[in-house]
Amino acid sequence: MKSIVFSISVAFISWTIGLILNAAIQNKSFYHYLENFNFIKRDKWNKIIGLGYFKWIVKNTFFKFFNQKIKLKEKNADLNTIRREMTIAEIGHLIGFVFMTIVALYKGVLGSYSLAFTIMIFNVFMNLYPSLLQQENKRRMDRLIRKKSKTSDC
Repeated sequence: MKSIVFSISVAFISWTIGLILNAAIQNKSFYHYLENFNFIKRDKWNKIIGLGYFKWIVKNTFFKFFNQKIKLKEKNADLNTIRREMTIAEIGHLIGFVFMTIVALYKGVLGSYSLAFTIMIFNVFMNLYPSLLQQENKRRMDRLIRKKSKTSDC
């Protein structure tokens, strides 16, 4: 039980670290590469790893209240602004994932293998999957942006 509480605590700390470090690197030249980075390029793989189930959980539980800036609330919303917010969330979670992985590795080196394993399970569901979900959403958003720009060009 202590390992679960510790893992959840580290996850929340990782979110904070992700927000802070992400804010610090947003104006760096390499950030552009991170904005367009994709771990998984094919929707088939997202389906295989169960990202659809994770998406359902986010949409139908208290998690839906977490980041209101990435909701498409109105038809005339600025899609580029929403995409930028998705990128911020995605990279923040990636930074959190790296942080929690380092903590898990440290605990593993100290011999706390079950704690390291528990941390990594929480890390996958609280940092990696949210990041992958944002990448999938950004690809969908890119299609909407292209479609909207084609109709405005006519």
